[in-house]
Amino acid sequence: MARPMSEPLLPPQGKDQRSLVPRFRRLKSVGRAVGPLLALAIVVGCFGVADRWKNGERAQFFSALNARTIAAPAATIVVAALGMTLIIIAGGIDLSAGTGLALCATVLALSLMSDKLRPYNPLAAIALTLATGGLCGFVNGGVISSLRVVPFIVTLGTMRLYLGVANMLAKDTTVRPDKLTQVPGWLERLLSIRADSLWFGFPGGVWVALVLAAATAALLRYTVFGRHVFALGSNEMAARLCGINVRGMKIAVYTLAGFFFGIAGVYQFSRLTVGNPVSGVGMELKVIAAVVIGGASLSGGRGSILGTLAGAAVMGVIDDGCTLLGLSNPVQDIVLGIVIVTAVAIDQLRQRRLES
Repeated sequence: MARPMSEPLLPPQGKDQRSLVPRFRRLKSVGRAVGPLLALAIVVGCFGVADRWKNGERAQFFSALNARTIAAPAATIVVAALGMTLIIIAGGIDLSAGTGLALCATVLALSLMSDKLRPYNPLAAIALTLATGGLCGFVNGGVISSLRVVPFIVTLGTMRLYLGVANMLAKDTTVRPDKLTQVPGWLERLLSIRADSLWFGFPGGVWVALVLAAATAALLRYTVFGRHVFALGSNEMAARLCGINVRGMKIAVYTLAGFFFGIAGVYQFSRLTVGNPVSGVGMELKVIAAVVIGGASLSGGRGSILGTLAGAAVMGVIDDGCTLLGLSNPVQDIVLGIVIVTAVAIDQLRQRRLES
C-alpha cells in the first residue's frame, strides 16, 4: 500500500540509526582535524614558493636542516600546548603558562647547581622541576575551583606571582650552571640540531614531545578522565548533575597541565642552558595560539591533540619562513596575529552555526 502524502519522512530507527551516530561523530572529528592540517599545508606551500622565488638556488626552506630548525624550538611550544589543550577543552584558560614554565627552568638551573642535590643529580633536579610545575597547576586549579573565580583573572594574577617567585629565587639575575660539570650532556643535547645529537634525523626532544602527544591523545579519547574533560568544557552544570566531581576535575586538569609546563621548562633550559626568570614572558600567548589555531574552542568542549600539533607547526613555519625571507620581527608578529585572529573568527562562525 502506498504511503499517504501526509505521513512525515522519518529518519531510520533502531539499530541502523544507532550505528550512524558514532560514524557521524568520527567524520566530524576528522573534519575538524583537516582544517588545521590544511592551514599548515597552505602556510608551508606559500613560504616554500616565496623562498624559492626570492633565493633561487639558495632556497633551503624544504631542506632537512630547516625542518630540524623549525622542529627544535617548536617542541617547547608543543609540550606546553598539550597541557593548555586539556585546560581549554575543559573550558578554562591559563595565562600563567609562560612564567610558570620559566619558573620551572629556573628551579632546574638552581637544582643542578645545588650541592645538597649533587649526589642525586640530574634526576633529582628533573623531579623537582616537574613537581614545581605540578604545584603551579595545583594552585591554579585549587583557587579557581574553590573561590569560583574566572580562570582568566586567577591565572592573570598567578602569572605575576610565578614571575616574582622566579626572580626571588634567582635573585633578579640569570642562573648559569657550569656546562662542563653541572649540566649533563644528554640534557644539553635534548633539542640540539647538531649531527651527533639527532635521533632518526631530529633531536631527541622532538620525539619525546610526539610520544607525549600520542599519550595525551589516547588519554582524551579512550579514558573516563578524557570524557569528563570534554563534558566539563561542554556544560559544567550538566556535568555536575551527571555526578562528575567538577571541583576535583578542575584541580586534576590544571595539575596535569602544570606537569606539562614543567616538562616544557626542562626543554626551555635545554635550549638556553640557563635559568632566566623572564624567558617565559609572552610565551603563554604562543601556547594558547597553538591550541586555538589547532581548532580548539575557547568556549570549551572542543579540541584535539593533532590540531594542537598542527597549530604549533604553523607558528614555527611562520617564524622560520619570515626569517629565511629576511622579514623583520614586526612583520612576523603581524602575520602571526592575522593567523590567530582568522582562526578565532572561524571558530566563532562555527559556534554560531551550531547554535542556530
